[in-house]
Amino acid sequence: MDTNILLESGTNELEVLEFTVAGNHYGINVAKVREILPMTEITPVPNSHPCIEGIFMPRDTIITAINLVRALGFPEDENHKRNMLIITNFNNLNIAFDVEQVLGIHRVSWTDIVKPDSTVNAPGAGIATGIIKKLESLIIVLDFERIVEEICPETSLKMSEIAELGERERNNIPVIVAEDSPMLQKLITDALSQAGYTNLHTYSNGQEAWDRLLELKKNNGVDYGAKCIITDIEMPQMDGHRLIRLIRNDEALKHLPIIVFSSLINEDMKRKGESLGADAQITKPEIGQLVSCIDRLIQTTEKNKE
Repeated sequence: MDTNILLESGTNELEVLEFTVAGNHYGINVAKVREILPMTEITPVPNSHPCIEGIFMPRDTIITAINLVRALGFPEDENHKRNMLIITNFNNLNIAFDVEQVLGIHRVSWTDIVKPDSTVNAPGAGIATGIIKKLESLIIVLDFERIVEEICPETSLKMSEIAELGERERNNIPVIVAEDSPMLQKLITDALSQAGYTNLHTYSNGQEAWDRLLELKKNNGVDYGAKCIITDIEMPQMDGHRLIRLIRNDEALKHLPIIVFSSLINEDMKRKGESLGADAQITKPEIGQLVSCIDRLIQTTEKNKE
């Protein structure tokens, strides 16, 4: 989807598409949106999950449509018309969500997005990643990856790939992980620990990870406290692209290997990540690739020091 808004990489900004479901205002990162279509005929799929509306095929691509009213737990009301389809791409999946209205695009800073507290997001169960106050309304940014995962659990991290790696030696190098989802933090650390990486330090956003790096730098202990950075892209306060830019512009930190591990690895995001200096970019289900990439980057870094 061409929004006609060009964001410079690493500015800590994003574009949020505002839409309504059951009369409520929600948002999605425009980077996940391929296009917006009027509601079209959808073919039901027998024995599918109740939240799956069916499939349709615009321009030779079969796309699964999800009933967002059901997925969000609202009672279905004939007054809540589903007039539009937001077609998304993340985690290498093309999925459409039916909504009432698409209201427009807002350009905001990640620092203006409030992370929901435990009163809004139950531990391990919340599907709101942030709240934006725009004019007189509140826009809840939804965790679409979590919505899809609850409907199709096989879209989650492929933990079986770690078991396939077999027995591995323990590796005590310090690894920093910036990931805002508590559930994904645990899955990533569990997977890396199983793969032998045991010295893991997790942070809920890029700002927390950056603060830690500055602390290490101040105490002259960067190489003792960080040998590799793994970062998500979408995070409140500071996103992954901004974190990469800050690291690459710092003489004491710019040598650190950086891996982007995100659901948003499409061609546009790859170009942005490469321009900022990411060493590797891996889409979130591919946890086995993440481990292999850490192995390779650390080995390369250590050889270059010899």
